[in-house]
Amino acid sequence: MTKYDKLQKYLKSNQNKWLITGVAGFIGSNLLEKLLILNQKVVGLDNFETGHQHNIDQAIEDAENFTGTSLRGNFVFINGDIKDLNDCENACIEIDYVLHHAALGSVPRSINDPINTNKTNIDGFLNMLIASRDAKVKRFVYAASSSTYGDHPDLPKVEDKIGNPLSPYAVTKVVNELYASVFAKTYGFKTIGLRYFNIFGKRQDPNGAYAAVIPKWVSAILNKKEVFINGDGETSRDFCYIENTLQMNLLAATTENELAINQVYNVALNDRTSLKNLYQMMEDRLIQRTAGLEKKSPIYRDFRDGDVRHSQANIEKAQQLLGYHPNYKIAKGMDKTIDWYVSQLVK
Repeated sequence: MTKYDKLQKYLKSNQNKWLITGVAGFIGSNLLEKLLILNQKVVGLDNFETGHQHNIDQAIEDAENFTGTSLRGNFVFINGDIKDLNDCENACIEIDYVLHHAALGSVPRSINDPINTNKTNIDGFLNMLIASRDAKVKRFVYAASSSTYGDHPDLPKVEDKIGNPLSPYAVTKVVNELYASVFAKTYGFKTIGLRYFNIFGKRQDPNGAYAAVIPKWVSAILNKKEVFINGDGETSRDFCYIENTLQMNLLAATTENELAINQVYNVALNDRTSLKNLYQMMEDRLIQRTAGLEKKSPIYRDFRDGDVRHSQANIEKAQQLLGYHPNYKIAKGMDKTIDWYVSQLVK
């Protein structure tokens, strides 16, 4: 039995109160579903700037279907904004653990609108730190980012070696880590940052100008539209299925290993998949599951501003200090993800 298996068993019979910011988003709604399944009480904060009510509804429905019990009474939603300190303070009342995932993601969005990215990702982050500190929460786990590595050339990426940020978004994520570190040293506040590497899975939005590559391509392939690959297709990423991400959040929030606290961790597989291979993997699975689809070559175009060429994470630190054991490699995660998109998008 892994550390995560033991933790899930423990949580089912030991109820705590959790706050998820960005609960209407992709990762936030998956965290909500997982915590409800584990019999936890959850407060969710979101302003629906990028999230959706249907993500929350589906998370509750999926959790209830999985457990066979009504769980709506274990969830309270607050329609609020992390840029408003009062909203943050109200959300943190009597909270044990904070999972902070409210942010404006996307490198291109930050290049087009650095001011709003800064307001949400830095001002909002600071508000949440202050509200959580004052509410005396046990642990503040926050979404950091692999973009923090910037132009550092080494692969795989190791937590203590970062380069210069390559986008306004990356700057905000570096600042988040600096603030968390200062709050730990100055106030004795316990934080853990999770540097996400290309997380994918169900409820990742395929629509909008800043949609992530996997849902965007799924939608394009199913609708028989052109798929565009930035660059020559050899750009690679360490794609990580959502279930591994949920594991890291729960391990980080509850760890009693003092050496593990006030740290940042890579959340990934220590693997690399090129965009060309990713497209092939997705197209093959969609053709297998959907009548009338045929193979179609993607269109290659210029590299995108702010993008790094290759990304791969060393995950030894998370394995050693938190007991992280990713159960889903990319192929297994992709099977489950494509199954979900086909169930949602194919009529």
